[in-house]
Amino acid sequence: MMPNIGTIDVALDEMLVNLAAIVLRLARPEVTRTPEARRALAQSVHQYAVCAKRSRDPRVHVLKSQLEETLKPSLRIVAIDGVKVA
Repeated sequence: MMPNIGTIDVALDEMLVNLAAIVLRLARPEVTRTPEARRALAQSVHQYAVCAKRSRDPRVHVLKSQLEETLKPSLRIVAIDGVKVA
């Protein structure tokens, strides 16, 4: 029974890698314009993080970090009368 666990573990890691690729595509700004889309993205990233937590595959953890970065607001430079203020 133990060899099957390793096979299942590898298969789950591959599924997580593929899932992260899908969610990263959905995280593009042109896809997540609405508040509903942003909430859906946040929920997907959270669910991915929950599933990825126990993985030993470093790719899964790198992708988890990349997904979490997509939730952080992008910073922008604000100018008043041509002078940068933020």
